[in-house]
Amino acid sequence: MVGHLWAGWRIPYIEADDGGGVEVPDGMTLFEAILRSGLPDEETHVVWRGEHCFALLNAFPYTSGHVMVMPNRGVPALGDLTSGEHRELWDGVRDAVAAVTSAYSPEGINIGANLGRGAGAGVPDHLHVHVLPRWHGDTNFMTTVADVRVLPEALIDSWRRITDAWPVASDS
Repeated sequence: MVGHLWAGWRIPYIEADDGGGVEVPDGMTLFEAILRSGLPDEETHVVWRGEHCFALLNAFPYTSGHVMVMPNRGVPALGDLTSGEHRELWDGVRDAVAAVTSAYSPEGINIGANLGRGAGAGVPDHLHVHVLPRWHGDTNFMTTVADVRVLPEALIDSWRRITDAWPVASDS
């Protein structure tokens, strides 16, 4: 017997190009193109915009509420950040943790950066820090045996939850 898992809302991601419908001009990273696309934040899933950095939902999340915080300009390494970018990046990570915690009440949070393709970076030319809510026992057989992730909500619903929970202003 073969079972089926229907997740029809995922078809836009399957059919989309790497830019998720955003054209990436030469000399610009995917994330820079998303930030400068002029599209509404609801469509690009940008959850926060700062002076030097911004945050958006991962279009291919490991779990609902998977946020990425990054500088506005594409730089590949931590050492490439200006002092202002560095401060705002980590303030943004702190605020992302607060938003994810408020929106999802997880039992834990994963924070990480994959620096370089060899470390697993999908967009190695634009540093980004992942913030993911986690729960005890939230792994399941689908990821292990079928290389499939089951997500309980659509990205737009995650976007609403995270933007509603994002702190109004940092204390820095």
